Amino acid sequence: MTTTRPAATTEEEEMVMAASAAANAAPPDADDREQQKKARARNKKKKKKRRRAPSEEELAALRSVLLWARRGEAGDDDAADCGGHLLPAGRRRPRVAVELHAHSARSDGSLSPAALVERAHRNGVKVLALTDHDTMAGVAEAMETAKEFSIRIIPAVEISAVYSPSWGPAKSQELEKVLSSIREGRYTRAKEMLSKLRSLGMALNFEDVSNIAGNGVAPGRVHVARAMVEAGYVDNLRQAFSRYLYDGGPAYAIGSEPAGESVVQLICRTGGIAVLAHPWALKNPAPVIKDLKAAGLHAIEVYRSDGKLSGLSDLADTYELLKLGGSDYHGRDDKEEPDIGSVDLPVLAFFRFLEAAQPIWCNAIKEIFANTTERTGLNGPKECHRTSSVDDLCNMCLSSPELEETDDSEVEVLRTEFADIILSNRSCKTLTEQRAEITSLLH
Repeated sequence: MTTTRPAATTEEEEMVMAASAAANAAPPDADDREQQKKARARNKKKKKKRRRAPSEEELAALRSVLLWARRGEAGDDDAADCGGHLLPAGRRRPRVAVELHAHSARSDGSLSPAALVERAHRNGVKVLALTDHDTMAGVAEAMETAKEFSIRIIPAVEISAVYSPSWGPAKSQELEKVLSSIREGRYTRAKEMLSKLRSLGMALNFEDVSNIAGNGVAPGRVHVARAMVEAGYVDNLRQAFSRYLYDGGPAYAIGSEPAGESVVQLICRTGGIAVLAHPWALKNPAPVIKDLKAAGLHAIEVYRSDGKLSGLSDLADTYELLKLGGSDYHGRDDKEEPDIGSVDLPVLAFFRFLEAAQPIWCNAIKEIFANTTERTGLNGPKECHRTSSVDDLCNMCLSSPELEETDDSEVEVLRTEFADIILSNRSCKTLTEQRAEITSLLH
């Protein structure tokens, strides 16, 4: 596929003629200079809108990602417009709205998981990772709601660590044990922050902070900040953080966060993808990223609502890390907060994430499946059962009396992820294989 530059428009020709005439005329006055400045600005804006034609690799990746997002069900319009993502005259880079960093009211967001999914749907999001702080309690609700809108949910968690949070899908009790310990530390941390505020003449009740956080939600700084606003100590959340609750501030306190390296290793052990969130908040990110890479880090956030951060992109290249990003949406009453789905994550970046993630997820799910079938007595050829659907498979594996205490969210995650396994010769069909098939069709 070749790219050609469109012929000059009539307006562009007029601008060239005007510029030529101006060069042969008397020096322009102030009004003429202003008009020329505006003309140059218009021309520059038009040039920015012209995007290169999408490559075959991008188109193949787009189709693969859309198939993955739809759980393998191709749309009738895929061949014509890449599943609703029109590419007129090769002038637009293909894009799938993906949100990999968003919070619900199960941590410090304002929307319930269901409401968050609904907002993502209104914004055209096709893939959503719910990354609540130190908990996956909202995943099941998000998945259930997503069924109504054909949104793909990636079970995820943003884990508080000494260096910086990481997030990614995971499994098993080992992860929950660590998350539970971190959440307990959040209660202790909140009480210490209230003690420091009291010494500064701002008395607050812990019960009020807990009520703001909600039933079962470990309190964070934002909940303390809201209590400060309600008590009249500050005008808004921004003021509470800028004056008292910022890192190292007079009312700041640390929790029981583990070391960043141990968090990355935990995520890798439990079948997840470890991604460094907020790397721009680090004063000296290079040595931190180097150490986390050695521990198994897969990716870092590079894309934000204000574009790609070149310095972090270079670090990602240096340490061979995937480049991801998200809005970090919380649903706060802040006009400057990026909306969910607002980060322009290139489809190739997300495709490469899936290329790396899918084998890891498949292996983790196979391990769960092996453990479950072993406990339910379905691990021998004489006891094999034929299933006609994912629901049958999940019911067969998850209905054992030994699993009565299985958490609902874990069952829903298993039910969703089992749908991605193709049990053929005990192997998974990867996105790389899908892309190879699609690429062959393009030639």
